[in-house]
Order: sequence, then structure tokens, then C-alpha cells
Amino acid sequence: MPISRFYKLYLSPNRKYVKVLKNLLGFVPGNLSLYRLAFRHKSVAQNIRKGVKNSNERLEFLGDAVLGSVVAEVLFKLYPYEDEGFLTELRSKIVSRNNLNQLARKLGFDKLIEFDPKILANGRQGSLLGDAFEALVGAVYLDKGYDFTRHFLVNHIIKAHIDIHTLEQTETNFKSKLIEWCQRHGKDITFELTTNLEGESAKLFTIQVNVDGEILGSGKEFSKKNAEKLAAEKACAALGI
Repeated sequence: MPISRFYKLYLSPNRKYVKVLKNLLGFVPGNLSLYRLAFRHKSVAQNIRKGVKNSNERLEFLGDAVLGSVVAEVLFKLYPYEDEGFLTELRSKIVSRNNLNQLARKLGFDKLIEFDPKILANGRQGSLLGDAFEALVGAVYLDKGYDFTRHFLVNHIIKAHIDIHTLEQTETNFKSKLIEWCQRHGKDITFELTTNLEGESAKLFTIQVNVDGEILGSGKEFSKKNAEKLAAEKACAALGI
């Protein structure tokens, strides 16, 4: 970063925010507007065009892809003798909404996110943190580029805060977790088989999860059990549990 820009950031009215971000991330941000956007939930965002809001959702979409790519590379190198099924499942554990929620809370994201407190009443507040983490990854990518973001994630996030080998041994029953959440909040839940296709060598099942009539996740696998598991995992992510 040019010295003039560095001093401009530190001497501007945003200097306190710059200092907070530097302490959080370990580097001086360039485009502050990207980072502010990363911490802005749609509940306090405004429409800007064609129903699109100036919230962190687009950055979240981008960050999800970047994070998934970096984690996939890390696992590919860390486990040279495991197949793609193992790598996919372990990546899912690392980038699961529950894991990202815990990570973001540990990093102090809860003090930075802008949101309407009214949404806390609907039981989905847990996704705020994980969503913001992915949005932040998207912001870093746009601000600094892929190589910088990869280095940041590998050295300052994964190595520092994620115990991959412990996650490897962790078995999460997303279906039971989802059912327990629905019972606790008085919500109806159904698992529905929507398609049952014959592939070249096996049947392909698609399971859809409905919570109070709302579709929250679907899974497509070669067994009903695995399709249900995937659908439940997506529903848990949508609910932030």
C-alpha cells in the first residue's frame, strides 16, 4: 500500500474502523467500503437496483466459492491418499455454517455486524456470523486478490483457528439436529422424496426438507439416507444451527 494511502486511512475519520479491522485481520484494508458491506445484514440494507440490496449477500456468495476452493486445496495436499468422498465430507465440516458461526464469534464478528435486532426473534440469528465470515472472505478477495486471500485463510484462519484432525473425527447427525431444533421451536418438518431417477448404474434419489412448509434444503445422492443427510445439512445451514 502506498504511504500516502496508508496515512490517509489512518488520519481519516475512519481511522478507528481501520484499526479494528487491522487488529482483526492482521493487515491494513484497502477498500473500506467492501469491509463495511461484508458486515451489513440484509435486514438493515437498502434496495439499490432491481430488488438487489446493498447487503453482504453477494459478497457471501463470492466468499463461499473462494473459501471452498482454498479449503479443497488444503485438504488435497494434507490427505494425499484419501478419495474425493472423504475430502468432500471433511470440507463440508470445515465450511459448515455451525463451524463458521463459532469461528466468527471467536474472532469477534458479533461486535461488527450491522443488523436489525428484530430478526433475533425468528430463530435464525445463528447464520448472521457464518454469513458475515464468508462475505468477509469475498471482500478480502476483491480488495487484495486471490493469492493474498489464500495466504490469509491458510495462515491466519485455518492453521490458527481450525483443528482439521479433530473435525475429521467428528460425526454430525444433521437430521437429528434439525428435528430437535424444530421440536424445540414448535415447527413442523417433513422429508419428501421428490425424484427417483434410474442412472446408468444406480438409482439417484432427491430428498427435500420442508420446515413449516418452506423448502430449506434438498439433497441428491445414490441412496435415500445420504440424500436425507445432505438435505438436512443444507437446512441446518439455512437456519444457522
